[in-house]
Amino acid sequence: MGTMVDFAAAGQAFQGYRAEPVGAARGAVIVIHEIWGLNAHTRDIADRFALEGYLAVAPDLLGLAGLDAVLLAELGERRADPAAMAEVQPLIRAATAPMNSPEIAARTRAGVAEVFEHLNSTPEGAGRTAVVGFCFGGTYSFALAVEEPRLAAAVPFYGHAAYSAAELAAIACPLLAFYGEDDARLVDDLPDLTVRMQEAGVDFRSTVFPGAGHAFFNDSNPLMYRAEPSRIAWQKTLDFLAQELSPK
Repeated sequence: MGTMVDFAAAGQAFQGYRAEPVGAARGAVIVIHEIWGLNAHTRDIADRFALEGYLAVAPDLLGLAGLDAVLLAELGERRADPAAMAEVQPLIRAATAPMNSPEIAARTRAGVAEVFEHLNSTPEGAGRTAVVGFCFGGTYSFALAVEEPRLAAAVPFYGHAAYSAAELAAIACPLLAFYGEDDARLVDDLPDLTVRMQEAGVDFRSTVFPGAGHAFFNDSNPLMYRAEPSRIAWQKTLDFLAQELSPK
């Protein structure tokens, strides 16, 4: 139901999937994909937001990040097979190695910022633009919250936030974060992140779902998907956006 639109950041062109709401918009949402890129699952999430009344744009950031979108899409599909995990994991690490470069990370953040500017300049999103991201996208949702004081709300799903309390103090919007209990790397860091958020004076709310791990919201991956946590997280996200993007 959406269309592809063109963007440019850091001198490089990229595209995004734009899903339009029917009738008056309730706000705008940037939907940032997992490391597998702008696939059918991410486009479907943008469509879901449009059905709920939001103008949604899901940017394709892999090109900006210097990653091979075709290769990662193939690896993402193979990763859903438990028997292939041992072979696929080192290939994934090699394919995503460019993300360790500060220059690549800066280009990716510039792409997210460009999409924010686009949505925030529209009648639908002016002063009412939020970001929702998953894994890779959750991490860049935290980054946009740190860097963009006009952001109205942020919803990172299993994202990483390696920021000090002083850096987090730049956040001007509320955050709603979701994690799976079995995602040990992120869950183990959550108490410390919560303290840093409190020290920074940030409205940070988090939910950890028992019996779920990383990527529990991805219903295209039967290995990781958990239906009930996904349902609850989706409803909490909609309630949060309705509250934070409503006219003040």
